[in-house]
Amino acid sequence: MRHNKKFNHLGRTADHRRALLANMAISLIQHKRITTTLAKAKELKKYVEPLITKAKEDSTNSRRVVFSYLQKKEAIKELFGPIAEKVGDRPGGYTRIIKLGTRQGDAAQICFIELVDFDPEMAKTEGKKKATRRSRRGGQKAAAEAPATEAKAEDAEASKAE
Repeated sequence: MRHNKKFNHLGRTADHRRALLANMAISLIQHKRITTTLAKAKELKKYVEPLITKAKEDSTNSRRVVFSYLQKKEAIKELFGPIAEKVGDRPGGYTRIIKLGTRQGDAAQICFIELVDFDPEMAKTEGKKKATRRSRRGGQKAAAEAPATEAKAEDAEASKAE
């Protein structure tokens, strides 16, 4: 029976799983996007989102609590600095999981997990307004016919003059 087994143990002992998630969280914070399996990404999302929420309040206690999970000073600085500034007004949902397909060797589902506000492609489309080209269907054909009709009109005028 599965009583009280609400999360994926990822086939590891508790200490190994805790170390794996902490290392993946540090990599995600430092690189803003990592590629991993879908199962690990789903567990990482549950692990890292409360830490980001905690980082919104920059106090000594919240820094100590987050440091007890991550144990990497550079990651803590990054989390409480630029990341906390960007997600300050966001109520949750700091990460995004995008599926990439299956891995060749063992057919595991591969995806990447990224921090939502740090996606460079989304920032490009958000900043620019897309210019729409307004033209009717067959606009090029009409433009090509215009010189032809002018030539016909000139021929008609020439034949009238004779």
